[in-house]
Amino acid sequence: MISLKSKREIELMRKAGEIVGDLLEAIKDILKPGITTLKLDEFAEEFIKARNAMPAFKGYVSAFKKHYPSTLCTSVNESVVHEIPSNRVIKEGDIVSIDVGVCYKSYYGDAAYTFPVGKVDTKKAQLLKVTQESLYKGISQARPGNRLSDISHAIQHWVESHNFFIVRDFTGHGIGSSLHEEPMILNFGPPHRGPRLKEGMTLAIEPMVNMGTSRVKILSDGWRVVTCDGKPSAHFEHTITITNSEPEILTLPSKNRNHRGHREDKNTKFV
Repeated sequence: MISLKSKREIELMRKAGEIVGDLLEAIKDILKPGITTLKLDEFAEEFIKARNAMPAFKGYVSAFKKHYPSTLCTSVNESVVHEIPSNRVIKEGDIVSIDVGVCYKSYYGDAAYTFPVGKVDTKKAQLLKVTQESLYKGISQARPGNRLSDISHAIQHWVESHNFFIVRDFTGHGIGSSLHEEPMILNFGPPHRGPRLKEGMTLAIEPMVNMGTSRVKILSDGWRVVTCDGKPSAHFEHTITITNSEPEILTLPSKNRNHRGHREDKNTKFV
């Protein structure tokens, strides 16, 4: 069942989301060639705890009964999602997806942003642009009266019209007092299917887009997902709530919020 959140619950999620947004903003400033993904993870955990919140991913139990050991997912180049931070050194020209969740007073925020490191090639830059745009195309459909698959279809149409490939094995999700709630949000499919969207629903919308093929595989650690052809992948995500008019993005940095918490610019940029 899809739960509808109260104003109090949404306010707590807005606070969790602000921490997520501010953390991604802070990571932008330290994500340089030569830093390791482990250093990013250590920075993130300290940042979250300093804001009186807790990392949402650390200790999360997967379908394979494995406990996720870190605060961030730091997925580089061909990694799609769930790469565990390590001594991997970030290099000029890499693209790095930072996926982070925060729990604040038992409510969650979840977002991801794929950063270019220094100067990246034209094809990677286009992949990032189209993937982020597809996220906002999906969010624009999150209005009362629309159906869930209107979000999915908008994402797929935008991505495939630019000759990139949707990852079909992983999805967005509902979110609230649990990190993952109903509904599952596909990033592909026909429009006008699934439950009607209602004010008070809270969703984590997250397209994952590949350069060369939609096919992916999980590596032997049980977490890291990579493209089957070794070509790059990008991942963008926001937690949103459905209002009586336009959707509200909950995972914005504090500098991008107006009094209602809506985004003030068309796309939240960290680069």
